[in-house]
Amino acid sequence: MAPKRPNGAGAFPKAVDTPAPISPDPAQLYAALDLGTNSCRMLIAQPKGSQFHVVDSFTKSVQLGQGLESTGKLSRTSMNRTISAMRVCKQKLDRHGVKRMRLVATEACRRAKNGHSFVAQVSRETGLKLEIIKPEEEARLAVISCAPLVSTKTEQLLVVDIGGGSTELVWIDLTNVPKRERPHAIMRLHAGFKSDPGPFAAAKVVDWISVPLGVATLRDQFADVEDDAARFALMSWFFEENLEDFSPYSAAQAREGFQIVGTSGTVTTVAASHLGLKRYDRTKVDGLRMTSDQIDKVIRNYLSLGPNGRRSDPRIGKDRQALIMSGSAILQALMRLWPTDRLSVADRGLREGLLYQQMSADGVLEDAPF
Repeated sequence: MAPKRPNGAGAFPKAVDTPAPISPDPAQLYAALDLGTNSCRMLIAQPKGSQFHVVDSFTKSVQLGQGLESTGKLSRTSMNRTISAMRVCKQKLDRHGVKRMRLVATEACRRAKNGHSFVAQVSRETGLKLEIIKPEEEARLAVISCAPLVSTKTEQLLVVDIGGGSTELVWIDLTNVPKRERPHAIMRLHAGFKSDPGPFAAAKVVDWISVPLGVATLRDQFADVEDDAARFALMSWFFEENLEDFSPYSAAQAREGFQIVGTSGTVTTVAASHLGLKRYDRTKVDGLRMTSDQIDKVIRNYLSLGPNGRRSDPRIGKDRQALIMSGSAILQALMRLWPTDRLSVADRGLREGLLYQQMSADGVLEDAPF
């Protein structure tokens, strides 16, 4: 049974994982690709009313940022892995005849000395045109993808996107927006955090920050610490120290009307572990609300399993056992800092935000919040 979503959920465009029943018209297809520090992810979707149906998808752990912390460059091996994955994406795009697409790269390409030359290499070898987006756009895309999960009761909202190379936090004040309009107001931020909302009630972005620490970069910072529990504690406190420039960090906030929405592989993996899923099920994870006690219980279990136990856990896997601990350290720091005992889990992010952005610009979604 799918979990009950918070009030206001489901009213706006969201990914629906059931494939389209017939072969869609290529003219109606849109694609979004997110090349991050750790993973390459792509969605091909077709607008359906106020939502969209996923026609095809691709996800591959490419570890593009492997070694970036020590060298400042993308390694030849990681670039070759990534280009192989991009070729698969190109084949899928060609097979479906997709013409409308946005393909973006984030923190690894932003930070690497050879990031722009790598983008040029991808273009030469695959024909795909990647664009390196700025941190604010990355944060904005994550925010609008999570809008359907925002409760109409929420007055202060924190959206957190834990990536491979960076973590984006956006604090939004909704107190001046009528309750039923609050998810709509979040959607309108697609135009920019300081854009003119026109005649509509505006969601106020109090502050946002892109912390250059994600699951891969934070892990690399403490790779020399052998003790599992000590490494976890150090990662959590180090991440908190990097939030000092985020203006709501030290401000007192009321517990009532406060909501945290978390989007990332870390958050969805913790949710799947909490639910005891043997196979990942997006319908049970997306929109789930977890208490801080439930999150702490999962993280304590990860620590008790140790590296070998985490490798054999089907919800984590051998490739992600170290990454889940750095991600959990970030998650624990966030739940420690702000006045809520619940986290809304979002199995959505940049790709969904990119799809919404394109479809909205083309006016192909019904009941768009404008």
